[in-house]
Amino acid sequence: MISPRSRLYKPMLVVLAAALLVGASRTQRLLNRSRAALGFTRVSPLKNAPPMLVLTTVVLGGFRGLIANALWVRAMEMQDKDKFFDMVQLADWITKLQPHINTVWIVQAWNMSYNISIKFSDPQDRWMWVRRGIELLRDQALYYNPHEVLLYRELAWHFQHKMGHNLDDAHLYFKNVWATEMQALLGGGRPNFEELIHPATDEAKGRAQRLRETYKMDPLKMKAADDRYGPLDWRLPETHAIYWATMGREMAKKKEDLITLRRVIYQSMQWAFRRGRLIENPIDKSYRFDTNLDIVSKVNATYEEMMAEDAEMRDHIGIAHKNFLLDAVYFLYTHNRMREANEWLKVIKEKYPKDYPVEMDLDGYALRRVGEDSGETDVDRTTANLTGILTDMYLNLALGDDDQATALGLLARNIWSRYQSKITGGPSEKRVSLAPLDKLRSEVLDRLLDAERGLTPVLAAQLRTATGRPAPTPTNAPPTTPATTNGPPRAAK
Repeated sequence: MISPRSRLYKPMLVVLAAALLVGASRTQRLLNRSRAALGFTRVSPLKNAPPMLVLTTVVLGGFRGLIANALWVRAMEMQDKDKFFDMVQLADWITKLQPHINTVWIVQAWNMSYNISIKFSDPQDRWMWVRRGIELLRDQALYYNPHEVLLYRELAWHFQHKMGHNLDDAHLYFKNVWATEMQALLGGGRPNFEELIHPATDEAKGRAQRLRETYKMDPLKMKAADDRYGPLDWRLPETHAIYWATMGREMAKKKEDLITLRRVIYQSMQWAFRRGRLIENPIDKSYRFDTNLDIVSKVNATYEEMMAEDAEMRDHIGIAHKNFLLDAVYFLYTHNRMREANEWLKVIKEKYPKDYPVEMDLDGYALRRVGEDSGETDVDRTTANLTGILTDMYLNLALGDDDQATALGLLARNIWSRYQSKITGGPSEKRVSLAPLDKLRSEVLDRLLDAERGLTPVLAAQLRTATGRPAPTPTNAPPTTPATTNGPPRAAK
């Protein structure tokens, strides 16, 4: 016979278990809110996640942290042994177990772009891994962590350093592939932002959709960045570094994060100034880079802002600011923009009077810089110097000052030859070699004779006469037989 106590025992256990579950549920919610408020961990569910990620983050529960830790230890062992390919798979598993850990995304992207890519000698293979690193951060890491400032900084760094700098032997290939993609997507370096923001045609709608869905870029925010820091060429990696750093600044809440991202911006602005104008070769459709003198005031304002907000690094930023201003004065001088060069020289004297006294004039400084830069082995700086000197050479030629033009032509040849002699036969010859001098001369001449952005019609006509360059054939006009000349053109050698 079953006692009344035995009959009540099991129901009481069920009631007790239910009460404990309710209590645990309420306690868990309280703990989750506290953990979220303190920033200890993420507790919000993932949205639109693939099934595998849902499985690992929900079904495994707290065990996924233990598994991720074990995999992370194994991944670090593989990194110490340079087994980067094996690390890719392990890092993929870790991100599926713990998609909100920034370090895993950053290390995996770094290994792809820096460690794995250099294992290949073919630029196309290298670019495949660099692109994978960028896409991992942009398409996956930021998708699951849209407010993580460090991920924006890392993505901007990939554009600024890995693609934008010249430390990788394949850097020109990276830049050309990216510029070609952006040319097709945006229609040029200066996109029609209004058309992308409010597309009216099917073609514009398709490009705007691809911009948002494939490249994860907002044309409205692109325009805001361009208005603040431009005019920028959106085919260049430095511009995309500025864009992603700007996006990160919108998420930053701590002063340290703001300063870190602002450093990316002013460093990228400096490079956008030094090589922010893209020149396309009409024959092979490749690109070359030259100075963007139109953003001098914007770069200066960025330095001023950074020095005002980062008191700890003010002196170090001031050194970079001073060097930028010196470059700006010299490049403006060599590109025959004398009024602007004099204005910025005055700024240097006001801000850094100990280094540059009031009595120093523009010509004296420029002559001193020519002597200093003739020994440079910086490809960007030397290219900027050469294009500036060649611009001045052709202007003198157009004005009839053949002697000055010849002297400038000889100076350009000497600088070019001296630079090439320093790098020829060295390990960096291919990576930092200058374009042929004849090609540089031709590009400068084409720019000066451009009907929209070049010289005035009178000066352009005089330059055509001096160089023997025929005038462009009018639209719908039959071709004409070129007239003979009484001797060779007076091009400076």
